[in-house]
Amino acid sequence: MSDEDKDIDVESDAEKRAHHNALERKRRDHIKDSFSSLRDAVPELRGEKSSRAQILKKAADYIQFMRRRNSSHHQDIDDLKRQNKVLEEQIRSMEKSKATGNYTSSTILDTSHINNKSNTISAFDRWSGSESSDTEDSGQTHCKKRKIGSTPA
Repeated sequence: MSDEDKDIDVESDAEKRAHHNALERKRRDHIKDSFSSLRDAVPELRGEKSSRAQILKKAADYIQFMRRRNSSHHQDIDDLKRQNKVLEEQIRSMEKSKATGNYTSSTILDTSHINNKSNTISAFDRWSGSESSDTEDSGQTHCKKRKIGSTPA
């Protein structure tokens, strides 16, 4: 092998090493930037200097917290959908009573909706012409219709 060939091999080895070092530096910078982004995404860590282990631990805690919160919101949504369904059924019943002439202005529909989590709808009164009856929807809502001092229309 000539001296020229040895120089080319040395240069190519040096270039390979330099290229590898550049790639490795780029990889480390990407990881560093990713940890910074993760740190900034966790409210408890924003603007603070934290170790990678702390960032991972707090991020995992925050994800679990947000999952529980999301689940709670889905339950609230489901509760509200059930309440809406009950209310829509009551509206249809009242419209039917009114159309058939069984509707009087002195008849009250007393509906108590209790949502323990959000207390969005606690209670309200509506007019209705139906006789007394109790209905329950999955144990979540309770509707009670009662006639109060009605006079024939």
